[in-house]
Amino acid sequence: MNKRKLAVFDLDGTLFDTGRVNFEAYKEAVEKYGRQINIDNKFFSKYCNGNSCYEFLPCIMPDVTKEQIQCIHEYKKQIYQKYLGAAIKNEHLFWMIPLIRQKYQTAIATTASRKNAEELLNYFGVMEWFDFIIAQEDVKETKPSPECFLLAMKQAEASCKDTIIFEDSKPGLIAAKASGANYMQIYWQHEILADSLLESW
Repeated sequence: MNKRKLAVFDLDGTLFDTGRVNFEAYKEAVEKYGRQINIDNKFFSKYCNGNSCYEFLPCIMPDVTKEQIQCIHEYKKQIYQKYLGAAIKNEHLFWMIPLIRQKYQTAIATTASRKNAEELLNYFGVMEWFDFIIAQEDVKETKPSPECFLLAMKQAEASCKDTIIFEDSKPGLIAAKASGANYMQIYWQHEILADSLLESW
């Protein structure tokens, strides 16, 4: 069946709670280059996770250079996989996706790198649940620009009226609205789960 409808999912904070994963990976990457970030995981999860490192790193490291950010980000991508045990899957949303796939193409649009996105999906064994991924490398502007969502619609040959976007963050929701597509805000009680997981991780 030729499915002309499209469901697009954000990755960090929507399909998975990756706050601890990204925090620990960035913390190690920053320390490798002789720097420190004086924030905790809760602050990172609330204000940084899911956003571009070129946006949040200067906020928590005011004197960091673009070249340093690039080095930190590249190293973070390499060590990301070792922290995947701290990620939490949004089970409620994943229970719905098989039903959605009956009528919709499914895609991911994320500010994460393709490497890290694929590592996360493979870790949980759900790569085949999605028809394609729009990652950081595929766009010139990250969210709140709607570029990633517009590119997903173009690739799926789906109109904005036949597209629904699932997002959790403010930049993501701004981008979803600007794309002209339908969108839903995802909010799930994952912080309690995350705290309990950390105690045993």
